[in-house]
Amino acid sequence: MENKPIDYKNITGWGVDADPKNDPTYPMKYRTDEEQKGYTWDRPAQQPVNIEVLHSIERPNVSAVFGTAPPPQGLSGQIRRFAFRYSESSFAHWLPLILADRVNVVEGLVDDFKRGHVPNLAAELGWKAEWKHNRKNFLKKMIGRGFMIYALYKVLSHNSKKA
Repeated sequence: MENKPIDYKNITGWGVDADPKNDPTYPMKYRTDEEQKGYTWDRPAQQPVNIEVLHSIERPNVSAVFGTAPPPQGLSGQIRRFAFRYSESSFAHWLPLILADRVNVVEGLVDDFKRGHVPNLAAELGWKAEWKHNRKNFLKKMIGRGFMIYALYKVLSHNSKKA
């Protein structure tokens, strides 16, 4: 392959922002080109790390300030730890995090039942509002879930009869 210089002038829109008089913010914006120099500030003091904080492998350390949500625990925590072994540009990072959220919901329900609290799923999942404002799709979802539960029941009961 040859390394010919590319003539960018034939690309539509190339260099459209080169002329400050062709800038839609001109003359309203006072141009100092400070944004080209970057920003300078003193790094905030490091927040004490007294809980497990998961952070991207692209970062060599924990950011100076971070949220203090409960540390990862249980099966969902293990899935989150697995996800943070991969780059944020990878499905191996994001898909396990989505799965961990779903698993965490189930863990929360189990924890509620352990403490003797029966959750009001209809209220927590917003079924009343969906029934009021999106009845057609709500019914579709409920019928679909009913079929899935029935199919799962049939498969499991069919397998238990074989044993």
